[in-house]
Amino acid sequence: MNDANYPEDLLYHAEHDWVRIDPDGEFATMGITWYAQDSLGEVVFFDAPEVGTMIAADDSYAEIESVKAVSEVIAPMSGEVIEVNSALESDAGVVNDDPYGEGWLVKVRLTAVEEKSGLMDSAAYEALLG
Repeated sequence: MNDANYPEDLLYHAEHDWVRIDPDGEFATMGITWYAQDSLGEVVFFDAPEVGTMIAADDSYAEIESVKAVSEVIAPMSGEVIEVNSALESDAGVVNDDPYGEGWLVKVRLTAVEEKSGLMDSAAYEALLG
């Protein structure tokens, strides 16, 4: 695993999830933070939502299983799941190796882009971690 990092182009949820909003504001990619994957340990399974599932900000939309525990994944923003990272079916450990790149979890069509105002930038998220 690489060192802790929290890219400045992302927004963060207090439950250790990130969102990358496309420039047009219509779509977003979501995943878990470096801190979350590090706390989980070796990720072995991602129980993804179905494409078409509506997810709501602050609610669980999936589960990630590691050798240590099963954890809920919390949605940082609301929307419709339009794509699930199918690469995680064969190798969920990509979440550990590259949580902000190849280890993304879902892509969504946002239904409430204004929810981004309730999220943190990287500095605020790092301050939350202490």
